[in-house]
Amino acid sequence: MKKRLITTALLCPIAAWAQSSVTIYGIADLGVRHSSGLAAGHAPDPGRTAALTSGIDNTSRLGFRGTEDLGGGMRAVFNLETGLNLDAGTTVNATKFFDRAAVVGLGGAWGTVTAGRQTNLLADAISPVDAVGMRFASFNPNIVTTAVSAHGLGVEYGTSGATTGSYRLDNSMKYVGRFGGLTARAMYSFGETANAASARSSAGVGGQYQWNQWVVSGAYQSFKAVNYRDLDAATLGTSYQFKTVRLAANYGRNKGDTTSIADTVQKVSSVGATWAATPAVDLTAAYYRLERNRIGAADDGYSRVILFAEYKFSRRTKLYAEADYTDWKNNYQGVANKSRGTGATVGVMHTF
Repeated sequence: MKKRLITTALLCPIAAWAQSSVTIYGIADLGVRHSSGLAAGHAPDPGRTAALTSGIDNTSRLGFRGTEDLGGGMRAVFNLETGLNLDAGTTVNATKFFDRAAVVGLGGAWGTVTAGRQTNLLADAISPVDAVGMRFASFNPNIVTTAVSAHGLGVEYGTSGATTGSYRLDNSMKYVGRFGGLTARAMYSFGETANAASARSSAGVGGQYQWNQWVVSGAYQSFKAVNYRDLDAATLGTSYQFKTVRLAANYGRNKGDTTSIADTVQKVSSVGATWAATPAVDLTAAYYRLERNRIGAADDGYSRVILFAEYKFSRRTKLYAEADYTDWKNNYQGVANKSRGTGATVGVMHTF
């Protein structure tokens, strides 16, 4: 009898654990890159650069994701994720360890609500319709500019923790509901600024609709600075899967008040295609055009072409080659730098 009771007691926690799951996952991506007119960090540069670079095909990362069945159709979820510089063994963000995601939430048939640090709705909307499939995040104009990953305005809009971009926000709550082919999203980030209730806050709505091979996705989000200056951004795009070819196009626009009398408008248009040439080989080509308008300054911008060829050794490991060409317009790059930039990378990406 004692033996049976001990066995039952030991099995009870196991039965409880079986209702929840935790997954450790990540991406390890490293490539050898040579560029002209671009620095190792991909900014305009007057010279040539050779480097071992992390995250060209996809950002290197380490994450923990979990869910627990609460019964009655309810579940608890969490996600912790940090970006990694695989070439140096460091985290991407020196001040935030879980810089990519730090959320907990509840979900059910009605949708999921998560709270913490998470991507803005522009980033969520671009993901299924980006021309190059969200590759090369630090160089991709849709990620960098349309989704304000690096808006370049020198002001912290929202609770991003940085003056360079607002791709992810602290203190935020997000709702995602899926109803057939429709996905609805809403987000609010608390500014948490003393004696200024709405300063550094952010709010937005977004949606995605999938019908057969078509996807249409868009979002609008506003961000406030500590002095209530605004950054407003919107994006709308579509993709279509035609047999082995995926076509995608997107248009994004944002406007940021940089002073009380000046603002900057940035617009990004993109189009691209990915061809699954064989079950093991994917070929991708994308074109991006950025236009920038500033009060008191000449209009400028750039055009950028990004090409990828990927060979899949397995479901988890691929070899890739990348090439890019950037043509700066009206000295967007700065007068001391080259008017054109080129780059080429060969790398390996492993997911786990």
